[in-house]
Amino acid sequence: MKDIHWAVLGTGTIANEMARTMERNGRHFYAVGSRSPEKAAAFGEKYGIQKVYSDLNEMFSDPAVDVVYIATPHNTHFAYIKKALENGKHVLAEKAITLNSDELREAAALAKAKGLVLAEAQTIYHMPLYKELRELLSSGKLGRVNLVTMNFGSFKEYDMGNRFFNRALAGGAMLDIGVYALSFVRWFLDSKPENLLSQVKTAPTGVDEQAGLLMTNPEGQMATVMLSLRSRQPKRGMVSCEKGYIEIMEYPRAWEAKITDADSGNVEVIRAGDCAQALMYEIADMESAIAGSPESMYLGYTEDVMDLMTRFRKSWGVSYPEEA
Repeated sequence: MKDIHWAVLGTGTIANEMARTMERNGRHFYAVGSRSPEKAAAFGEKYGIQKVYSDLNEMFSDPAVDVVYIATPHNTHFAYIKKALENGKHVLAEKAITLNSDELREAAALAKAKGLVLAEAQTIYHMPLYKELRELLSSGKLGRVNLVTMNFGSFKEYDMGNRFFNRALAGGAMLDIGVYALSFVRWFLDSKPENLLSQVKTAPTGVDEQAGLLMTNPEGQMATVMLSLRSRQPKRGMVSCEKGYIEIMEYPRAWEAKITDADSGNVEVIRAGDCAQALMYEIADMESAIAGSPESMYLGYTEDVMDLMTRFRKSWGVSYPEEA
């Protein structure tokens, strides 16, 4: 297969991290675009990028671009995804991939019609550790998964203009950190939870700043999630099974898990992958999908998670201007 030319849309923190990851692996973005021509030019110079677009339409229409990596604020994703797909580009969009499930369904239908890969840059689906744990659970060694317990929290000072609390920037805990927690939950459950309960505390701007979620799927597996933008918590996930449990710290880019045998109390530590290469695993799986293995990007899981986030927000009455 020919070399895949990646274009990046956005020049913020995660775009810089992706560019550095590519450099460490002997790769480079082919092109960069931004709503700010000055930022695009500076980004291009910093990373030795061939093409710098002052007009985003030129990026989307450039026949040399194969994939557009979208690293802009949440509320801009949907329009950019559609524009890229309409121009025949594969799309990898940062999480949350869209604002809601209606947007994602429309984008997924367009990608399918065009024969293109659409995916969310969700590290959990691509880290080697999670693939190894999936194999372990499939072996039956720990028995059936019955409960998944998640924590994710940090303390953000109240600044109603920043992306965490600003409705106009699709702020709130659910889209910012809940997407990680729910992706972890979906990875380990047999199917999407359908029975949902929750409690929420909103910020003065009306976005969700703290929430507790309780979910059950048709198989009777349960999950609990505690999210907060105003309380520090460990990034901890636990998968409880009939014969033992798995503990994972720093779970978005985890490389290590502790497995405890419920009867003996013996603890086994397994390690797989490198957290510093988290974004490269995404790139590799995306290119595998483009080569003919679209299941490697788990769009179905992304759709399940987006449906859960949308249902929770609707139950709270939390919405964004684009959803009016």
